[in-house]
Amino acid sequence: MGFAGAMAVAMVVDALLGWPSPLFARIGHPVTWLGRLIGAIDTAWNRDFDPPARRRAAGVAGALLVIVLSVVLGWVLQSLLPWGWVQTVLVGLLAWPLVALRSLHDHVAAVARPLQAGDIAGAREAVSRIVGRDPAALDETGIARAAIESLAENASDGIVAPVFWGALFGLPGIFGYKAINTLDSMIGHRSERHEAFGWAAARIDDVANFVPARLTGFLFVLLAPRRLEALSCMTRDARRHRSPNAGWPEAAMAGALRVRLSGPRIYHGSATDEPWLNEGARDPLAADIDHALTVCRRAMLLLAGLLAILAFA
Repeated sequence: MGFAGAMAVAMVVDALLGWPSPLFARIGHPVTWLGRLIGAIDTAWNRDFDPPARRRAAGVAGALLVIVLSVVLGWVLQSLLPWGWVQTVLVGLLAWPLVALRSLHDHVAAVARPLQAGDIAGAREAVSRIVGRDPAALDETGIARAAIESLAENASDGIVAPVFWGALFGLPGIFGYKAINTLDSMIGHRSERHEAFGWAAARIDDVANFVPARLTGFLFVLLAPRRLEALSCMTRDARRHRSPNAGWPEAAMAGALRVRLSGPRIYHGSATDEPWLNEGARDPLAADIDHALTVCRRAMLLLAGLLAILAFA
């Protein structure tokens, strides 16, 4: 059945179980294990007194070390597994923690519930768990926009991209991608401390997400209630986004819902003037989060179905 079937197994198991809280309490999660390794490297190698060139070189070395270790671990584990359908199931089970399908859905739905009930404070608290912008400055529209953007972007980074690389290369692919994505989330942002040290992490993440981001956008288009509007918005506005990749799923979702996304926002007390996606459309409201979740669920179901078809083809 191959690795496509294994990724379908991973998606189904994660959709049904997520990552159970008792398991997290006992052993943590593979991403937290990666996070501890990256944090240790950041502390030891990203020294404030070093010149930028040396910090950039250290960041390149640190990123490559984490990625290579992850790929080698995946290769060793995969090489120990038997061939055939048993390998497919076991690879899927080992890949399951790295597919954030259930977690993403539950976190975004947790924003929609209080927002629809008029509990702005509760919605702000829920959205603060999935976005980096200042939640105190967000009204209903801002909260809904943040939740929908997070859903669209993380559907690519947290589901489609790991499944894509896992379908191509099995455990080395999905382990390596998760290392890349975790590096980017921890040190790839443009802060004073990580401008040089995180340069490599951010660039590698851009490359790794190039195809998955566009694939996610097209999946949203195919399952959108208004396919032509979603396609038009994606092809027109995706490149306006500050990220070379996030604009594709976000613009597709904006067109699918007939709302405008992105735009100005506040991060850590500083305003950023981002361009609008689907400018001229209305602002999103609480109900639009549910509509976005519906599009995303259907898109991920289609992806799992395509993987199953590939596995049996």
